[in-house]
Amino acid sequence: MRLTAVLAALALLAPTAAFAQQGGQGTALQQSIPQAPSSQSSAESAPSPTGMDLSLDVAVLGGLDKVTARVATVEAPVGRSVHFGTLEIIVRACKKRRPEESPESAAFLDIWDLKSGGPAQSLFRGWMFASSPALSAMEHPIYDIWVLDCRGGQRPATEAR
Repeated sequence: MRLTAVLAALALLAPTAAFAQQGGQGTALQQSIPQAPSSQSSAESAPSPTGMDLSLDVAVLGGLDKVTARVATVEAPVGRSVHFGTLEIIVRACKKRRPEESPESAAFLDIWDLKSGGPAQSLFRGWMFASSPALSAMEHPIYDIWVLDCRGGQRPATEAR
């Protein structure tokens, strides 16, 4: 019984000893554990996401009309408006991670409801992520819009925001 307890304790201490022998470098798993926030601002310590992501010129969006059950795929060029039902969608930016990183696409969207006889109503303005559509969803009783992918040529850094 005591031998089992001693072996369990050694197994727990072995990664710590290896960490100390490596000069504090640690394994990939140990380095991926988030650290407590420091006194530095997060803008100083975090790398710029625009430096790591590709800025592409077409967002591929999925759309659902809840009344007719119509599902459509819409290709929306950055900076131009496209329509889905009574919605006007303007893609401001479309970013995709580099191929060697875990897959993720995100688009910054402006979505307006163009009701006939009335003023346009802003429904959504913000980032939508392909991997987590519910994280930043548009609330509308008739339509759902979500990001599927970013495609097209890479936009020059001066145009990307």
